Amino acid sequence: MSMNSFGHLFRVTTWGESHGPALGATVDGCPPGVPVTPEMIQHWLDKRKPGQNKYTTQRREADEVKILSGVFEGVTTGTPIQLMIENTDQRSKDYGDIKDKFRPGHADITYFQKYGIRDYRGGGRSSARETASRVAAGGLAREAMKAMAPGVQITGYMVQMGPHQIDRTAFDWDQIEQNPFWVPDAQAASDWATYLDGLRKSGSSVGAIIEVVARGVPAGIGAPVYGKLDTDLSAAMMSINAVKGVEIGEGMSAAMLTGEANADEIYMGNDGQPRYSSNHAGGILGGISTGQDIVVRFAVKPTSSILTTRKTITKNGEETEIITKGRHDPCVGIRAVPVGEAMMACVILDHLLLHRGQVGENRGIIG
Repeated sequence: MSMNSFGHLFRVTTWGESHGPALGATVDGCPPGVPVTPEMIQHWLDKRKPGQNKYTTQRREADEVKILSGVFEGVTTGTPIQLMIENTDQRSKDYGDIKDKFRPGHADITYFQKYGIRDYRGGGRSSARETASRVAAGGLAREAMKAMAPGVQITGYMVQMGPHQIDRTAFDWDQIEQNPFWVPDAQAASDWATYLDGLRKSGSSVGAIIEVVARGVPAGIGAPVYGKLDTDLSAAMMSINAVKGVEIGEGMSAAMLTGEANADEIYMGNDGQPRYSSNHAGGILGGISTGQDIVVRFAVKPTSSILTTRKTITKNGEETEIITKGRHDPCVGIRAVPVGEAMMACVILDHLLLHRGQVGENRGIIG
């Protein structure tokens, strides 16, 4: 299986399976001299790890990261960094009943059609467990970014669970880490708890929309045509398990706006820098950052492993029915929040490095 790497200069290759002995990431291109310890990366992994509350899978994994190479005396050396996370709570027997059955809505069937191999133990490489590797790499990217663009802040949160949306007028950044859904709306968090608890007890699942915002990104990163910042952000988010749609800024809603409504008017700020009246563009114009907040949203589908009987077929082509037992997330959107943050961090760092390599500092000075 090829295509397990992403990035240009900051390049991440993930490896391992859901029920194998370990999984992890090999990161190439991290600049030397970046202070980093396992504890720094662990902070972000703790946001994603399973079993933290009743609204996520009850698989109990410490997700303890180990740095095997590329760091000496607490700083990166500029050589490949190997990050490893051991699996400690696999229960492969939970999947014995579906060994020869394909789960509707899951990648089981397409993986088998392509490779002729069926790793039924939690989905193998197609499992969302793979995203732990991405979060570890994203933690490393955040540390490297502190040296290049210390003002960058990346924050993800849920804005919709099933049909239930947040109240944008009640948006509160401080609420995001105060509830199990990473939602910036206290009332929504309360309502969603009741809603998801009912779904969880019934053995069903639901989709969600996650928004990730990068504040403090300097203007000028990204490139026209094939090196667009939003191209790489979209690809990064779409590569996350269960993601079925990605938007930048106004996204699909831009189709409903007039040119006057959509255009973010420009004026000079008191600091002598360009400022914008709005941010319909999501902080990116022509593939290049404007200096505004970069806003990305992505939609995740419902977990396909549910306790409701579904019709399917076996590897032999026989029609049958399936119920998926085991431990699964009733809403993968919850643990997708730190994954989205990680992908944003990796892409922005990658483009900061590309910008430094080609341009150095911005050449067009306004004013």
